[in-house]
Amino acid sequence: MNKESFNKVIVILYISMFWSCSSNSDLQAKEVQVSFNFSSSWRGVPVTNADFNDLKYTNTYGTSLSLSKLRYLISNIRFTNTNGDIIHLPGYQLIDITENKNLSLTPEQSLPTGKYTQVSFTFGFTNGDNYNKSYPDLNAASWNVPEMLGGGYHFMQMEGKFLDDTNTEISYAMHMIRAVDNNLTPMRFEDTFFTVNLGPMTISDNTTIYMDMNIAAWFDSPNTWNLNDLNNMMMPNFNAQLMLFENGQNVFHLNHITP
Repeated sequence: MNKESFNKVIVILYISMFWSCSSNSDLQAKEVQVSFNFSSSWRGVPVTNADFNDLKYTNTYGTSLSLSKLRYLISNIRFTNTNGDIIHLPGYQLIDITENKNLSLTPEQSLPTGKYTQVSFTFGFTNGDNYNKSYPDLNAASWNVPEMLGGGYHFMQMEGKFLDDTNTEISYAMHMIRAVDNNLTPMRFEDTFFTVNLGPMTISDNTTIYMDMNIAAWFDSPNTWNLNDLNNMMMPNFNAQLMLFENGQNVFHLNHITP
């Protein structure tokens, strides 16, 4: 290779490196909004409010049941970048399957495009959000927890009917709050909010993250739920709240991401 050809190769490599670095820099610097979509299912079969009030589901215990209400709260969305820095998207969402409302969320705060090692959100409210603030929209939705049970807000309300061991149709109400034993003075509390980790992902323009709640998992494991014994008055039931917390670890999963 003569000197002139060598110099041309160097120039081409330099230009290529310049454009590559410039492109990567632009990608990292671009700020975008991310959207979230929330769906529900029963062991992989989609569930909407059109499926409600029908004894069409069977839990692990073998009980036939229906749904008549399902709404739950998520908050504290977090993106962890490759440097370990956490980008917190403030806000919350009361997802209401019953009314087919609030099934999507686009936080106002943007974040840089690129790779993230972890994306997560909180099911319910952390204690700081639960007790140190008041939310007019949640108050209007009757989402409050009575002061006799510690105050704050619900994490979930799931209701319906089931066939008991005598084949009688009975109503159930699985309402989830921070676990409280109000028979003690002072009252005993244990946290039941939990973090849902969606794993690593790459964020680009118009990214939508689709998440699904497998409703059946609330009844499945590690606690096989017997609605004959636990069907109502669960808010003041300290142990029932801990069982819901444990089963909730298996409820949410990442469905897919677009684009």
